[in-house]
Amino acid sequence: MNSPNRPSRSPNRTLRSALLAPLAAGLLLAGCGETSKLPAEAGIGSAPQLPAPNKTLIPTVKIAPAVGWGDTAGPVAPSGFTVTALARGLDHPRWVHVLPNGDVLVVESNKPPKPEGSKDGGDGIVAAIKQKVMGMVMKRAGAGVPSPNRITLLRDADGDGKAEVRQVFMQNLMSPFGVALVGNELFIANADALVKVPYTDGQTSITATPTKVTDLPAGINHHWTKNVLANGDGSKLYVTVGSNSNVAENGMEAEEGRAAIWEVDVKSGAKRLFASGLRNPNGMGWEPSSKALWTVVNERDEIGSDLVPDYLTSVKDGAFYGWPYSYYGGNVDARVSPARPDLVAKAVVPDYALGSHVAPLGLVFSDARGMPAPFASGAFIGEHGSWNRKPLSGYKVVFVPFQDGKPTGQPVDFLTGFLNAEEKAQGRPVGVALDKSGALLVADDVGNAVWRVAKSR
Repeated sequence: MNSPNRPSRSPNRTLRSALLAPLAAGLLLAGCGETSKLPAEAGIGSAPQLPAPNKTLIPTVKIAPAVGWGDTAGPVAPSGFTVTALARGLDHPRWVHVLPNGDVLVVESNKPPKPEGSKDGGDGIVAAIKQKVMGMVMKRAGAGVPSPNRITLLRDADGDGKAEVRQVFMQNLMSPFGVALVGNELFIANADALVKVPYTDGQTSITATPTKVTDLPAGINHHWTKNVLANGDGSKLYVTVGSNSNVAENGMEAEEGRAAIWEVDVKSGAKRLFASGLRNPNGMGWEPSSKALWTVVNERDEIGSDLVPDYLTSVKDGAFYGWPYSYYGGNVDARVSPARPDLVAKAVVPDYALGSHVAPLGLVFSDARGMPAPFASGAFIGEHGSWNRKPLSGYKVVFVPFQDGKPTGQPVDFLTGFLNAEEKAQGRPVGVALDKSGALLVADDVGNAVWRVAKSR
């Protein structure tokens, strides 16, 4: 029976859904789309190979179905390192943040519900099919679960890599993601706002009602994850906001303030646009030698398995990085109308390509106190893994060596085994951080675990 307060679905809408569902399922099961023509390494480094776009009516779909690890299995690190589960049985852990006393905050979260009647992807039957396919892809990939909207605290008092204390730290948040501590205030980037709560060293739970610092672009939230990072003196916060679409198919009005990094004044909450044209930036970090801000960015989809490389780049104040009008500098995306040659001419070329569709989310710079050579100078990156590429790419944590403040050479696989022999996802890495000893922590939102990778004793 229909609710008296909700209109019934129209016959046309019901018929449309009935027709779309089996078509979308067939496309998904068939693994529709084209296949990569280039080796994976062609799209990696400071000068990636960029072939001609290969746009298909229905996007390439190949996803690793989520199966989990079981009770004892886990990912694999290089020789000389030990992997332990800091915690298992979490609920879609996306991000990790280490407090000064060594406690680890795990953000358990997923996308918020879309506003009633919102259309993500435009109008028409093709757009509707794409939406249906993407919904099925996300469910198959393990991302279809409700958001726990919670932060859990883990404490490993004896340093054995396994948390003895596991405590709900905060709850009833709005699809939280990034966390930053400045003095005695803890900032949380929700999907719709940056908020803060008071924090005392060693505190294991917070019941205070969060105070809003500033609103963040929300709405459709095609890319909902928002990260936050403080600068060295704690005077400014940097907040990532992804785009509301793939390539502005929802109109540029829906992209106001998005595909960007914002700078927020800690005391006043006033904000300004720091950098733009970044389709979906997530992890951020301060490069230790240059003190420059770096980020990892998920680039656009649906123009082929070999395009467009996701990237790692320094972020320049006031710079524009191309989205949606161009990629990798002046490579125009013909799908975007009207064109903006004036902005294309200004587009900054990213520093380092990570490969097409690897989906980099986590970023943390290494520290020699916990990481021996050759992992002592560079960046660890959590690659969540592809859905729009054949063959699969990502699904691992890589290490990008740095020299003189810049990436050098090829990435090195650091934590692997997330895909099993049947190309099913036992886990998918997201956020990465260094614990108090310098060991690497990895949030795994399919394996529902936080992994700790430390030098073997």
